[in-house]
Amino acid sequence: MYRIAGSHLRALKSPAATVGLYIDCGSMYETPGSSGASHLLERMSFKSTTNRSHLRLVREVESIGGNVSAIATREQMCYTYDAFRAYVPDMVEVLIDSVRNPTFLDWEVKEQLEEIKAEIAEFSANPQGLLLEALHSAGYTGALANPLIAPEPAIHKLDSSILKEFIAENYTAPRMVLAASGVEHDVLVSIAEPLLSDLPAVKRPEEPKSVYVGGDYRCQADCQNTHVALAFEVPGGWYEEKTAITVTVLQKLMGGGDWFCTGGVGKGLYSRLSLRILSHYHQIESFSAFNHIYNYSGLFGILATTSPDFASKAVDLAAGELLEVATPGNVTQGQLDRAKQAAKCKVLMDLESRAVACEDIGRQVMTYGERGNPSRNS
Repeated sequence: MYRIAGSHLRALKSPAATVGLYIDCGSMYETPGSSGASHLLERMSFKSTTNRSHLRLVREVESIGGNVSAIATREQMCYTYDAFRAYVPDMVEVLIDSVRNPTFLDWEVKEQLEEIKAEIAEFSANPQGLLLEALHSAGYTGALANPLIAPEPAIHKLDSSILKEFIAENYTAPRMVLAASGVEHDVLVSIAEPLLSDLPAVKRPEEPKSVYVGGDYRCQADCQNTHVALAFEVPGGWYEEKTAITVTVLQKLMGGGDWFCTGGVGKGLYSRLSLRILSHYHQIESFSAFNHIYNYSGLFGILATTSPDFASKAVDLAAGELLEVATPGNVTQGQLDRAKQAAKCKVLMDLESRAVACEDIGRQVMTYGERGNPSRNS
C-alpha cells in the first residue's frame, strides 16, 4: 500500500506548497544489467508521458510559476514540485503522471545519455565527489558499492526498455510515499487517492544487502593538490538512531573547513579541526569531517586537500584527530555543548525549507512507518 503524509500546521501559513513523491529505489537496487538506470531516470524526469508531451508539461509548470526537480540517491528516487498552494491538485496530478506514465521516447533517452557523458566529464574535475564515490566502492561490497554516477560502459547499454523494466520492478505501491509541506493531510489524500488507488498490491522486497569491508582506493591524477579521505562505518545507519545522532553531533564537534575562510559567526572556526589543524598546518588547504548515513549503515570520516608532499602527514593527522576525540577526557563539556547546539541549529534551519521539510516527512514515513509508527504527519 502506498503512503500519503501531509505537513505540520506551521507550514500551512505559507501561501506556497511543496509536494514530493519518494520511492524506495536508488542505485543500490541496480543490477549489472541496469547499472546507471537511476542516474538516467533522474535526467529523464518530467519528460514526455502518455498523457502529455514534454513541451506541454513545461508550459503547464511555468504557467503557474512552478518548479519541478528530481534527484537520485543510493536509496531513493525523489521527485518534487513547488508552486502556490492553490495549484496543489494540478501539482499532484503532474507529479504522479510524470512518475507513473513516462514514455521514454528514444530521442529523449539518447539526448539525456549525451548529457550524462558531459556530466561525467565534468565530474572527473570534482575530486571530492570522486572521493565519496571511491569510498563507497572501496568500503562496501553489495548494494551500497553500486555507483551513483552512471559508469561509462553502462551508457552504451542503457535504453528505454531497461528504464521501463527498472520502473516496473521497483516503482511499486509499498515503496512509494507521497508527502507534502504546506498542504493539509486530508486535502492531499482526497486529491491523490484517485490517482494512486489502482497501483497493484505487491509484496515489498527485502532491501539489497551491503557489507562494510573497508578498503583502499588510489587514483593518479594530473592536478596540483592531493585529495584524501579517511572513513569508517557507522553501523546500523538510521535504524540505530542513537548512533546516527551521535555521529551527527560528532561531525559538528570536529567541523573543519577551508584554510582560507572569510570568518564570521557560525562558520565553525571554533571546531576542533579548525583550531587544531587548519590553524597550524598551512600545507593543508581544507580539512573537514563528513558523514553519509543510510538505513542500515553509513560512513563517517575526514576529507583533506593538501600538497602532494604533505599527503601522508595529512592522513596521520586525520587518524590522530579521530583517536583524540575517542579518548575519554579530551572533549570538554563546553565543546560538546557547542556541537549539540550547532547540530540542533542545522536541523531547524534546514526544516525552514519546504523542500527539506517535505523530504523529511517522506523519509520519516518510509523509514518509521514500517515499524508501526503512524504515517500521518499533520
